[in-house]
Amino acid sequence: MQISFKQIKDTGIIILDGDLNVVKVDAFRQEFNEWFSPNTDLKDVVVDLSDVPMIDSAGLGLLIAFLKQVRERGGDLALCGIQKRVSLVFDITRTKRIFDIFETRELAIASFSE
Repeated sequence: MQISFKQIKDTGIIILDGDLNVVKVDAFRQEFNEWFSPNTDLKDVVVDLSDVPMIDSAGLGLLIAFLKQVRERGGDLALCGIQKRVSLVFDITRTKRIFDIFETRELAIASFSE
């Protein structure tokens, strides 16, 4: 899985490419913490899942942990670009109701200023 981090003002953007599963979560957690923790000006975070064809329970659990971490800082975390197969995981686990989910990255970013 490829992970890239960007920042637009006080909003962080994480772009993932590849499966988000048990094999990848430890590395992703470490990279996220190395990026998020020292960047105290980051408030909100968008996770772009456009190029994530599969997510398992470990990946879903990691996103929930990130949501909690971002909210503890006073921000929010939004997801965008979820593919149909990944969306089914959110539906089945009923986690769709705890995340703000948008079709595009632009809509997700704009949601923070509302």
